[in-house]
Amino acid sequence: MTDDGPISEATAEVAAWLTGTVGDTVPVGPPRPDADPGRLTLWPLEIRPARQTRGTGSGPEPYRFTVRYLLAAGGPESLATLDRVLVAATAADGRTLVLEAGDPALWAAFGTPPRPAVLIDVPVQITPSTRPAPPVLRPLRLRQLEMVSLDGRVVGPAEQPLASMRVEVVGQPNATRTDSAGRFRLVGVPHDPDRPAPVRLRLTGRGQVLTAEVDPAEPDIVIVCAPPTP
Repeated sequence: MTDDGPISEATAEVAAWLTGTVGDTVPVGPPRPDADPGRLTLWPLEIRPARQTRGTGSGPEPYRFTVRYLLAAGGPESLATLDRVLVAATAADGRTLVLEAGDPALWAAFGTPPRPAVLIDVPVQITPSTRPAPPVLRPLRLRQLEMVSLDGRVVGPAEQPLASMRVEVVGQPNATRTDSAGRFRLVGVPHDPDRPAPVRLRLTGRGQVLTAEVDPAEPDIVIVCAPPTP
């Protein structure tokens, strides 16, 4: 598609096809009372909706519509030229002739007497531009994450064990509850040995929701929960 836009491009394509068919330039413009009686004129008369289709691809579908052109004879001298267009259009793909150009109101709007003419429907579509994927500048590297277990205790003041506290890994499905001794064990927590980072835990219970960052390499994690502020 050129920078001229889909309608301009379709008009130029139809005008070029007509020029090749009749052997003479077909001007683009509305019918005029003083038109050359031996020439045809082409004018984009109407934009009509077309049935949209849904594909199976991941990208956006093109927007489809139809441009209806009025191809009018200048006078009796151009009837033979119009005949050649009619014959050529029956074998042309992508163009549909509509023999409904005899409406007197149409010609009154142009300020010219009725004359032989046909309507040509040309399908047009606008294809949304897609951004190309950014280039891969470095070789791909696959890293396998380790699955570790977190063992620890949740206590209150004076290391009082806190039972039935819900302990979960933030952003992960791993969750458990502390036992009567305040102990918990979380199994299958993802861990990147090349990029070690703290694991964020959320603790819920006793009317509190707390978060804590723990070291996955610590063999016995102790989380101290302060009593709620009255």
